[in-house]
Amino acid sequence: MSALARYADFFASLTPADLERLDTVFVENARFEDPFNAVTGLAGIRAVFEHMFANCAEARFEVLECVDDASASVGYIQWRFHFRLKRDRHPRQPVVGVSRVVLASDGRVREHVDYWDAAGGLYAQFPVVGGLMRWLRRRLKVPGSA
Repeated sequence: MSALARYADFFASLTPADLERLDTVFVENARFEDPFNAVTGLAGIRAVFEHMFANCAEARFEVLECVDDASASVGYIQWRFHFRLKRDRHPRQPVVGVSRVVLASDGRVREHVDYWDAAGGLYAQFPVVGGLMRWLRRRLKVPGSA
């Protein structure tokens, strides 16, 4: 199993208890970035995931695809994030994204950058902001496109 596949497995089974062993997965000065956060170091990465678990119930990542080249240190993981905000009774629509992962020579993650559509994937699910996002999409889309 490749280092990226091992990381994808870690990511797919991530629980709050796993935050105790981030140093086995990330190098000390690893960089993590998503549409809301840009942190460097284990403490910052831990804070991002602690915040996620504190605000989201039933939070889990479903790995859809893992693409790596054994000779390269860069790979990509496509995922679907399932969650429910703690104040909600029902789960939100899952968010789909891709992570670009750069591995260190020892197989741990040196850089993890998430790419996903915050406007359409997340904001559109909220009443006021969602209405604005849908209006903008209607205004900006090419006539006849999906």
